Amino acid sequence: MRSAVLAAAIAISALAIASPADAKGCIKGAVVGGVAGHYAGHHGMLGAAAGCLYGRHRAKEHARDQEQRQPQQQDKM
Repeated sequence: MRSAVLAAAIAISALAIASPADAKGCIKGAVVGGVAGHYAGHHGMLGAAAGCLYGRHRAKEHARDQEQRQPQQQDKM
């Protein structure tokens, strides 16, 4: 069991180092997902990963909405 957890931690660390540091929404989602996963059957790591993905998705949606609103506001001036 420990070797599987250690292998997963090493793999996640390697991916984190190799990927760019664009983590808007990921940290907050990971914290919330980790806590929820912990209380829902001791699956904190799985919850943190899912929360990170969901938080990143929401951050991208928010950024896209802001970009769409910005040209509309400039046209009114």
